[in-house]
Amino acid sequence: MTVQGWGLILLFVALVAALAKPIGQWLFALYEGRRTPLHAVLGPVERSFYKLAGIDPTVEQSWRRYALHMLIFNLALLLFTYAVLRLQGVLPMNPRGLAGISADGAFNTAISFTTNTNWQWYSGEVALSNLSQMLGLTIHNFLSAATGIAIAFALFRGFARRQVSGLGNFWADVTRVTLYLLLPLCIVYALFLVANGVPQTFASLVDATGLEGVKQSIALGPVASQEAIKMLGTNGGGFFNANSAHPFENPNALTNLVQMLSIFAIGAGLTWTFGKAVGNTRQGWAILTAMLILFTVGAGVTYWAEATGNPNLHALGVAGGNMEGKEVRFGIAASALFSVVTTAASCGAVNAMHDSFTPLGGMIPLFNMQLGEVVIGGVGAGIYGFLLFAILAVFVAGLMVGRTPEYVGKKIESREVKLAVLAIAILPLCILGFTALAAVLPDGLAGPLNKGPHGFSEILYAFTSATGNNGSAFAGLTAGTPFYNGLLGVAMWLGRFFVIVPVLAIAGSLAAKKYTPETAGSFPTTGGLWVGLLVGIILILGGLTFLPSLALGPIADQIAMVHGQLF
Repeated sequence: MTVQGWGLILLFVALVAALAKPIGQWLFALYEGRRTPLHAVLGPVERSFYKLAGIDPTVEQSWRRYALHMLIFNLALLLFTYAVLRLQGVLPMNPRGLAGISADGAFNTAISFTTNTNWQWYSGEVALSNLSQMLGLTIHNFLSAATGIAIAFALFRGFARRQVSGLGNFWADVTRVTLYLLLPLCIVYALFLVANGVPQTFASLVDATGLEGVKQSIALGPVASQEAIKMLGTNGGGFFNANSAHPFENPNALTNLVQMLSIFAIGAGLTWTFGKAVGNTRQGWAILTAMLILFTVGAGVTYWAEATGNPNLHALGVAGGNMEGKEVRFGIAASALFSVVTTAASCGAVNAMHDSFTPLGGMIPLFNMQLGEVVIGGVGAGIYGFLLFAILAVFVAGLMVGRTPEYVGKKIESREVKLAVLAIAILPLCILGFTALAAVLPDGLAGPLNKGPHGFSEILYAFTSATGNNGSAFAGLTAGTPFYNGLLGVAMWLGRFFVIVPVLAIAGSLAAKKYTPETAGSFPTTGGLWVGLLVGIILILGGLTFLPSLALGPIADQIAMVHGQLF
């Protein structure tokens, strides 16, 4: 561990906190549908979309109608991407003549990118054409991110509005977020990446001769454009198999820092937007504080574990931290920080191989996902997932003080609590259920390359990542089989939409309620006590998934390592 390493972590936390308000202000303008400076250029484009689609953006939708339109939209995108992948061999922009993807592979990939998971069982540079990368995948990177933000906006309106049934218009929310936030940011971001050496070309391969005289063909493609939205939209699916460990995706320390910041930027901004929407920005700051406490502790533990290294290697006279699976241009601190950032958010991009982390170092990314990825979280998904925990936290506080719980002026009653529990419970049910199934069936047991405790961790990590819509992996699992492609695809779909629909139902229920002003008996939801309660509730409920898997997973790895078995 070094002063520079700890300084990087603290600098990152400070930058995230500093970005929250300016990004939150822009998001709030989109939440309200107000005019922005970009409307002068993009306003006609927005209006043309509505006219062509026959949509009136001023028409309010109930939660059921909002949910229905969202589901139809995402199902249509899924089918479109499935068709593109299956027909890849006969479609244009395929200079290497790649064949179409198998039925189970296309099924998994289409669901993966529709749900903002971006789980990749394939090597992108050798399996997908430029058209598949751009039209099949990148389009999802924009629209799945916009969907998540739209759902967050709908929930904000549920808390902010009084005795109404409308939650806004799904089509208007998705269009505005895409046009006025994601697209312009990604254009600037992609140009920054190109300036730092990230390729953006339709060329397929370039031949090069290495220092040892060996000739090789290096894959190229439209990388920068996909990389930008991959990070800003917390998607995580890389153009290359090595993801952000590849120098064409993440060339240097500056791009590495910017990539980490871009993963958190919109999620942090949405906390401020929520506070502004409910008329009290201190509510947003309280949420962000709770998130950053959980994040900082997790980043510190991971950095300590990786910097401490493997005691078996120390016994052999090999000093230093664990550099296995890490890029020397980033080192231990930046790699450990990136792993916690990408799993605290539902991003899944990696600049190091999590499968090579020490047991405790790999445990924190796993734990982040099993918390529901609410520590900043994915764009939109993080804040609406966090507010589910806030509803349960205020319910517990109400039980302690013996009165009906209230949160930001809305009474939290049995309907909201039941729906919140339903949404949160899908995570442990899917993770533990599918992991147990894979751990006893021959097709499941054929996947892990490690047959001991770490092999179990590879299975557990895969279903945690899929259900949490993260997409990172303990890459020792051979997941590109019909069994894993199918089961992981189901886990991704359940983890995304079986949370979103209850969230919208909660929003509809809250919007119909009247405003309840705070009194002397109201539980305060902006101070240190509230932040502590939030952190405690998240850790306790996260344990519903983590504790049952703990004995057989990362801790078993730790025991094996201490007793001299290199994993």
